[in-house]
Amino acid sequence: MNIYKPAGFWIRLGAVLLDYLIISLPLAIIFMLITGKDPNDSTFISVILTVYSIVLPVYWNGYVIGKKICGIRIVKKDGSQVSFLTMILRVLVGGLIYGVTFGIAVIVSAFMVGIREDKRSIHDFVAGTYVTYARPEDGMEKSE
Repeated sequence: MNIYKPAGFWIRLGAVLLDYLIISLPLAIIFMLITGKDPNDSTFISVILTVYSIVLPVYWNGYVIGKKICGIRIVKKDGSQVSFLTMILRVLVGGLIYGVTFGIAVIVSAFMVGIREDKRSIHDFVAGTYVTYARPEDGMEKSE
């Protein structure tokens, strides 16, 4: 399997941090101001963030806001656009694996992205995806 322009650890971490600052943090602050409750205990916020992580890449060529800013996106192994099923596997099943292993799999994934040539993490393997610098208009021709 050839991977076209895979995105590594630091750029992916930067995209996650941007998503946190642009989406999660303001959502938590608004929730706290409206309800007066601790946003960390909110199932409502978790559901919104999960839906955001699943739906936006399907409709926005594999991008979420943080990834778009960083110029990286999620695609299937063959370079095609992600689907709802792909993103459900990536977000929900990947998240379940991370939860069941009490976060150990997150550390393993970080090393996988940093060390592996294809830069794929556990949730990428579960969903058959990878994160790439290739833009949708690049055509995704893969090189040996």
